[in-house]
Amino acid sequence: MSRTIIVSNRLPVKISKEEESFKLKLSEGGLATGLGSVYKQNDNIWIGWCGTEITEDNEKSQVTALLQKENLLPVFLSDEEILNYYEGFSNEILWPIFHYMSTYAQFEQKYWDYYQTVNEKFKNQVLAVAKPGDTIWIHDYQLLLLPKLIRDELKDVSIGFFQHIPFPSFELFRLIPWRAELLNGMLGADLIGFHTYDDVRHFTSSATRSIPVHATANIIQVADRNVLVDAFPMGIDATKFESLTKDNKVQEEISIYNEVLKDAKMILSVDRLDYSKGILQRLMAFEKVLTDNPEYIEKISLHMIVVPSRDNIPQYKELRDDIDKMVGNINARFRTSSWHPIHYFYRSFPVETLVALYSRADICLVTPMRDGMNLVSKEYIASRKDNGVLILSEMAGASKELADALIVNPNNLGEMYRAIIQALEMPEEEQKLRMLALKDVVNKFDIHHWVKIFMDQLKDVKVSEGIRKAKSVNAQTQETFIRQMQQAQKRVFFLDYDGTLVGFKAEIDKAYPDDELYELLNKLNTNSRNQLVIISGRKHETLEQWFGHLSIDLIAEHGAWHKMNGQRWATIPGLSDHWKTKVRAMLEAYSDRTPGSFIEEKRFSLAWHFRKVEKGLGELRANELESNLRYLTREMGLQVLAGNKVLEIKSSDINKGKAAFSYLLDKDFDFIMALGDDHTDEDTFQQLPQNAITIKVGSSVSAANYYINSVEEVRTLLKKFVV
Repeated sequence: MSRTIIVSNRLPVKISKEEESFKLKLSEGGLATGLGSVYKQNDNIWIGWCGTEITEDNEKSQVTALLQKENLLPVFLSDEEILNYYEGFSNEILWPIFHYMSTYAQFEQKYWDYYQTVNEKFKNQVLAVAKPGDTIWIHDYQLLLLPKLIRDELKDVSIGFFQHIPFPSFELFRLIPWRAELLNGMLGADLIGFHTYDDVRHFTSSATRSIPVHATANIIQVADRNVLVDAFPMGIDATKFESLTKDNKVQEEISIYNEVLKDAKMILSVDRLDYSKGILQRLMAFEKVLTDNPEYIEKISLHMIVVPSRDNIPQYKELRDDIDKMVGNINARFRTSSWHPIHYFYRSFPVETLVALYSRADICLVTPMRDGMNLVSKEYIASRKDNGVLILSEMAGASKELADALIVNPNNLGEMYRAIIQALEMPEEEQKLRMLALKDVVNKFDIHHWVKIFMDQLKDVKVSEGIRKAKSVNAQTQETFIRQMQQAQKRVFFLDYDGTLVGFKAEIDKAYPDDELYELLNKLNTNSRNQLVIISGRKHETLEQWFGHLSIDLIAEHGAWHKMNGQRWATIPGLSDHWKTKVRAMLEAYSDRTPGSFIEEKRFSLAWHFRKVEKGLGELRANELESNLRYLTREMGLQVLAGNKVLEIKSSDINKGKAAFSYLLDKDFDFIMALGDDHTDEDTFQQLPQNAITIKVGSSVSAANYYINSVEEVRTLLKKFVV
């Protein structure tokens, strides 16, 4: 029976040692709650670091046995590994880069060495328990290498990866010296999830511009696999927070706050100490409210909770000191004998206290400079009854869902100031309408929904991948084809040229037909029941030179030109090439930067070839060029086609699929076969009838029904149809 294996940096427990034994305390975090429905079932497992250094073998055995009772499996890490892999690479390189704070990044080779070592440790622990057919769900930026490490060992497992922090734009991500290794690591997964579509876009752009992979929309092709990249906004356990508001302890704390604050309005801020949270900017906005609106003195107060984090690191210690100074200054300036403007707590609180604060707070101020999602905003909403105002940074992933909050730019002090004033003065009725809409979102898209849609999507991806992997053309399959052909009275063969009938040459004009190919085509053509159609991206002049003397039909330049029954060449009416001047300029700029590339001009298209370019460089340049061309061609009615070692720009009215479909109109073929090797042939495969035999050459990832490995195998197959 297949299982689900969850892998994250930390296990959802806290381990403490009391005398000679260890004790476990289960975490109450959102992720632990949501994934509890997964890892606690059947033989499922959660793998992660146990949270403390354990060196003695007998203690490791004791902890392992204790954790196994909870379906948990530990990875034991030394303090040195945590210092360099977690504090170092994860939090001094990835964290600042991914949160757009690149000046804080420390690119130490030692950090990278330990990051690789620890990811290998996690891989070994996964391999110790994983089996073919299992589903593995890997979490977050500490384990970016792990999907590929597992994929290299277990080809058939289903691997999902979810990143809980933002993914930066390419211009930021490219600063990381080991960016290619990180991207290749993530692309070992079948499904990669982020909180927002922006993150999906940034990742896809970084992948196609950093490593030689091709992307169509949010699908990235890696070797013979497709990797889906999608957005899955994470939720919270909304029911839990709502039910906690009725808890006696929570109600008691709310009463205490009411007694202390009386009619004063509470503004709440809850954060972990981090430079990405915008805490100082928030304080400046609050200070401006008091400075410019003295009527609010003694009428409002800011309750600010900052949870300690890494304050032994210089920039965090400096941030804490700056917060202390600013809070002290504001309180010194504005406090009265009976009122403090800011109640500042530098510690964590139990969830019951947080819910009491959420329930009492008239306004929740959530204004990070950059955040993957930010669940505080959702916890506040779930803890409200029917009113309250959420002020939310547009830089938090949650802003994409919580549109009825007051959305602000945390860098805009004036905008934050105006949002606080608007919230303080917002009519009760408007608060209720906004909060009702927000609660609907939070309740519907909760943590359980998030887990379900990710796992369902991962299953669908694996099923789709299995369906897409066309069946290999083996001996038994060939016999079936031959039998079907022999029974047919009228047959047609759609044959791509480059990469299908002949192999690729560095010089495109040297890929001319050889004697063996001519002999094969002539033999197939001697049977009156056979109709051969060469359907190619080649110039029509080239096809005429090579095949014009044969009694076969020719479709050139992806369908722009056709020659049927030995007649003259004809083209699609109304085609224009006025667009070439603009596009050619961009192609020439890329050719100047890419030694070995060249431009081929056809009557109605332009092609940028990189078959002679250094391996890797050509693919990178092509991905970059394709990305830039899409902006240029979008409004010109053009299409960018990524072929084998070529990018072609043509009218969107031209494609092989339309040409093949038009060819079949009013014809009654009872045997249809099509062979092709690149993206341009996918249109043909998709347009042909369901009973057609479609064969992809060189890859199993295709809309074709079958795949074959090489040009040599294509010729061997066609020879069997000579009867």
